[in-house]
This record gives sequence, C-alpha cells and structure tokens, in this order.
Amino acid sequence: MLQVRRKLGAACACALFFFCAAGLTAQDKKPETPKVTLTEAQMAAIDGQYREANEPEIVLSIYHADGKVWLTGRRIPPLEMSPESPTKISSLAGEFEFHQDASGAVTGAALTGGRAPLELTRISATPEKFDFPAYGAPEDVMIPVRDGVKLHAVILRPVRQDKPLPILLTRTPYGSEGATSSDAVNSHYTELAKSGYIFVSQDIRGRYKSEGVFEMNRALQDHSNAKLTDESTDAYDTVAWLVKNVPNNNGRVGVLGVSYPGFTAMEAGIDPNPAVKAISPQAPMIDAWMGDDFFHNGAFRETYGYDYVIGMESSKENEFGKLDEDAYDYFLKHGNYYNAMQAAKAEKLPTAQTFLNHPTYDGYWRGHGVQNTLHAVAVPTLTVGGYWDQEDMWGAQAEYEALEPFDSKGQNFLVLGPWNHGGWGSTRRHLGAIDFGEATTDEYRQRFEAPFFAYYLKDEPGFSLKDTAAFQTGSNEWKLYSHWPPREATERDLFLEDKGKLSFDKPAGKDAKAFTKYVSDPASPVPYRHRPIQATYAPGSQWYTWLVEDQKFVDGRPDVAVWKTEPLEKDVTVTGDVVADIFASTTGTDSDWVVKLIDVYPEGTAEGKMAGFELMTNMEIFRGRYRTSFEHPEATPADAVEEYKFGLHAANHVFKKGHRIMVQVQSSWFPLYDRNPQKYVTSMMTAQPADFQKATQKVYSSVEHPSHIVLPVAAD
Repeated sequence: MLQVRRKLGAACACALFFFCAAGLTAQDKKPETPKVTLTEAQMAAIDGQYREANEPEIVLSIYHADGKVWLTGRRIPPLEMSPESPTKISSLAGEFEFHQDASGAVTGAALTGGRAPLELTRISATPEKFDFPAYGAPEDVMIPVRDGVKLHAVILRPVRQDKPLPILLTRTPYGSEGATSSDAVNSHYTELAKSGYIFVSQDIRGRYKSEGVFEMNRALQDHSNAKLTDESTDAYDTVAWLVKNVPNNNGRVGVLGVSYPGFTAMEAGIDPNPAVKAISPQAPMIDAWMGDDFFHNGAFRETYGYDYVIGMESSKENEFGKLDEDAYDYFLKHGNYYNAMQAAKAEKLPTAQTFLNHPTYDGYWRGHGVQNTLHAVAVPTLTVGGYWDQEDMWGAQAEYEALEPFDSKGQNFLVLGPWNHGGWGSTRRHLGAIDFGEATTDEYRQRFEAPFFAYYLKDEPGFSLKDTAAFQTGSNEWKLYSHWPPREATERDLFLEDKGKLSFDKPAGKDAKAFTKYVSDPASPVPYRHRPIQATYAPGSQWYTWLVEDQKFVDGRPDVAVWKTEPLEKDVTVTGDVVADIFASTTGTDSDWVVKLIDVYPEGTAEGKMAGFELMTNMEIFRGRYRTSFEHPEATPADAVEEYKFGLHAANHVFKKGHRIMVQVQSSWFPLYDRNPQKYVTSMMTAQPADFQKATQKVYSSVEHPSHIVLPVAAD
C-alpha cells in the first residue's frame, strides 16, 4: 500500500515505502550509482504507467530522460532510479522487478522493499509526467518566545511567488526538518503545495533543535500571567515572529497537524494570535487519560505507554525502538508496567513517573485535558478523525463536542472517515482487508482540507461544508450532517440474550438470573491482535491496522463471550454514538470489561476473501474500579451485579442485509492494556504476582438486568 504517514513527525514525507521515522525524501539521500547502463531501447521498454493492483487510484509513471530512468506519480515528485539489469531497477521507493510476456514486452512489475510487496500492472506504454511547484531551499531560524527560549523552525517558500501568501504552520515533537524540502511538501501536502503556501515546521519546546524543556502534552497555563508558557503561548509568539519576519506573507496563518501536532494545532486556537485564521487539529491528543493515547476509561495502555515514553523521553530526538521478542511474552514475563520499564532502564523517565504517581483521573490529568479548556471557537476549526484510529480515536470527537456549544458563527467543522491514525494523508481505498470503493483519503484532502484553508487564508471559494462530513461504511458514501451525531437517529437497544442470542426484543423470560459466564485468567489474557505482537513502531508492526483485524482469531476462546443476531432481513444503519450498557458480576474485587460490536460478513463464495469476516465497528474497555467515579476508584463487591455503561465511540456504518451483528465481551486485551489482577490493588502498575487471580465473570440477560448495546439507528 502506498501511503504518506503523518505520525512519526510531520516528517513523513514521500509516498511509497519511505520510512517515516527517518523522514526520508529524495533530497535526503542520493540514489545509488547505477550498476548497469541501459540502452535507449531498454529504457524505452519499461516506460509507461503502472497501476497498483490493490489501490487502483495509485498509478506510477516510469520514464527515461537524459540517459536516466525516473519514477513519478500524482503525489510523487520525480525520483531517479538505479538500474541493476534491464528488468531490475532499484529506487528509494523499493526494488522493481519487471514482468515480461512471451514476446518480451513488459506487462507489469513487482515492487518490494516496503512493508508488503506490491503487484503493478502496466496500463500504458506512454508515461505521464506531473508538474510540481518548486519550493526553495529550507531556511533554518531560531524564533524567540516570551521567556527567552528559542524554538527552531524551518521555512519553505515557493520559488515563484507573485503575490503575498499565507503561512501554514505545523508544530511537532518529531523533528521539523523531514517535511521541509520541495519534494517533501509536494508529496506530503500535494494539494496544499499546488495551491501555494509558505510552509513552516517547528520543533516544539525541548525537542530536536529547540531550546527549553520538553513536557508531554504540556498543560495550559493562566494566560493573564505573561511569564507563563505553554503550547498556546509558544504558538502565539511563533506566529507573531513569522508574520513580522517572513517576507511577502499575507498576514494570515493556518495551523495543522496530526496526533501530537494535532494537539499543538488545537492549542494554537486557544487565545490565538490575531493572525491565526484557521486551524485543523487532526487526530489530536486531547485527553491522554480519558480516551486518547495512554488510558481508556481508566485502563492503562501498557505497550503504548512503554514504547511511546521511551521513544519520546530517552532523547531530544525520536528513539522508538523494538523488542526482540513477542510483546505479549515480554509484558507477561515482567508482570507489571513498572517492572517492564525498569528492565528497559526507563522507569525514571518523566511520563513513566507520571503514570506511576497519577493512576487515577486526578487534578494532574484534568489540568492536561484540553477539552476542559475549550470555551470558544476562536478561529475556524476543521477537526479530522478516523473510525479505526488506533491511537487518538477519542480526541477528535471530544474536541468537536466541547466546541460545539460555543459555535455561534458556524465555524466548528468535523470530518470523520474510515481511517486509521493519520491515514487520510495517504492515497488508498482500503484499510487492511476492507475495501471502501474509493480513495476516501484523496477526496478528503481535495474536497475538505485544501478548500478549507484556501477559503479562510486566501478568500477563495469552494469550501461548502456546513458542519460535519462523515463517510458511511457499508454503503460506502459520504454523508453531510448539520450536527454530529445526527439528531435524527433513534436509539434502539440491542439485547444480549441468553444462549448467545442478540436481539432488538427486550428479554421477557421468567429467569431473573439469566447470564452468560466465562473465566478470566490473568495468566492467559486475551491478545488484542494476532501474535507475535511487535513493538508499536517496529519494522513490520501490525499496530497500524489492528482495529480492522478479523476477530475470528479469538473465536473459540473460553474467556470471550459471544452473542449474535440471525442474518439481518434488512439493512441496519447505525449513525452516532454507540453505548454499552452491561450488567455483570465478578468473583474478584476488580475487573475489566471489553465490549466489541462486530459486523459479521456472510459465508459463501460470493463474499470472496471477506466470507465470514468479523469486522469491529465499535470497541472499548472499561476498568471496573471506576464505575462510580474516575477520580475515586473503589473495589467491586464480589458476586454483586453492577452496571457498566460506557461509550464505544461513534459509527456511521450500514450492517447490510444478510450480515449478522455480533457482540463480544471479554476481560483482558493484552498487552495493549495492562492486566487487571482482578483483585483490588492501589495501582496495578506495581501489582505483585500474588495479586493476580482467576475470576468468574457473569454477564446478565434478565428482565431485571438486561445487558444491551444502545444503537443510534437511522430511519429507513
């Protein structure tokens, strides 16, 4: 799959298989010296357009000029290739092995060297060339902010600029330089680069070449005190300097970014500099305890809290590493988070200490929760999120929801799509095995992102979004709404009945104690994805698409309870927030409850590779100790029926006629989430071996305790 990543740095520059952690672009590394020199005829023989089989919107063009072979595409500035033979040519994109028919004519190519091999079909012998605007040499600057600290930034300006242009600013902890070359902005921000902007990428405080001390998701300060600093004040001062010192800018600045840079983009819209006229926080880290990177409803994301903290705080630069063993075995062996960090000699890193000292939603986490500070739509805001975002699914919708009551001017916009974390920066119609029928990512950038900035920064027409655009999966079409979630949907309860049945009919049986039970054993927790489980950002990691894995891999486990409907007699369209309302008991004194809503594809040859596929549409975990308060955890009474009601996030999905709806409930999701000992302890990050115990879990299906899923069902 060819894609541009916007995660490990805004730096993820070129398309194809470039490794984003390195921010590799054509200007970062010269091609290898060709091992052979091809004749004119040999070069002409491979000229043409090549379509990627799985992603038909991706067409690569290979051509020769000046005795060299070049690779280009709609989002790929020309890359020089290095011939090894007439049928084997390497490039920064990978190695091409060309296929020939019986007559010797080239019919396609295999492209290897990335995360997965690709098959390319030659669709034309005539190559297509693309025009990319030229951007000049990057300019390094050190920008002073109010406390005297200087922040490093890189400025990239179009070579041909016949009028003042707005500035597009990204503030990142992942290294500014990888996204600041002409090739980088043309591949990473194709549509925006063609429109014409002055691009600025800045290292935030304490990272890479910037001075100061880095603090993870720095809390917002009292802005009435001019001596205090945060990401909002640093953005304010940066913008003031740029508008004053960058030649030929039009006095308007847009701020955008994905993930952590999405958080800094949101901060730029809080008490903003007057020159900030538009922001686009994309998959922003809004509250890392409540539902983003590090905790979900109190359950600690162990592998992410390990990999990310080591990657961010071991050095001023990225230090994302890899485990030499299955992460499942590694974290099971070490027993708890503290031991795992100690084994890596990383237990004293600042955020590791924060986790250990603040396991509950106390004042520290409330102070870092951005949604708690959003009291105005100060600038037009385009928030972007993905249904299958493995890192920051919660933040985008939480931010939009927090701003919505203050949106008197109609400038709070939301776009939701069928994407993983930052996936809208790629060109693709698939996520994992799921085919959405079109390159939703390209449509987002062309239809919403580029027009948004052009409208607010250049006064150009073309941005017509009124409030929310949400791609509807299943039907595979964009839907526009005046509010999210749509108020027109009707809540319907889907009941978890006895004997594994799932129905819209409320239980009516006489058995007041009907339940489904399973035994949860911390010594053998349910894996959250196929094993082996690689480190989060290790080469070959399956982290990026685990939310769309076929859930059949846990079928048959005795510690996963399953309910499903009969084949649907008609489409069921779910649009809005899905909620789990589970009545359950445990023989322990604490427990985790994982609930997954699943679309089960029909069996049969007509379904092809998707036959019987179990696709999670909604999912979440809840740590039982927080059932009455996130601030004040308490033990669960053993064998007592308790209600656990929590959100499974939003969906815009059609369960098609003939499909089944399934619900799975389990009590571990390891090692993404640390194991609940199932015995109440002060902090399970330091839980001891004797604390871990088996527990019998019961999920009730009675009239008195009707466990169910609340579905917002759209009218037929």
